[in-house]
Amino acid sequence: MAKALHPYRVIVRPLITEKATILAGEGKYAFEVDRRANKRQVQEAVETAFSVRVMKVNTMNVRGKSRRTGRRYTHTRDWKKAIVTLAEGDTIQIFEGV
Repeated sequence: MAKALHPYRVIVRPLITEKATILAGEGKYAFEVDRRANKRQVQEAVETAFSVRVMKVNTMNVRGKSRRTGRRYTHTRDWKKAIVTLAEGDTIQIFEGV
């Protein structure tokens, strides 16, 4: 059985992109989350951290990209993205006014 993650360690950072800003208008917020976290842990972490009700969580694994530095090729790390849909009327303040 997998070790449970602490709710405040599940969310790595909010994703502030053009697409995420558009989704925020629809009540959906994007976060980079720990790769070991499942949907239920992401839901619990967002509800705990922001005092909102989460209706749905969509997660996806994002593969790292190859980057070139001089003659050498490196690889960015793989990460996990979560799109969280909130209940009607709930908002997260860090996304407002960006």
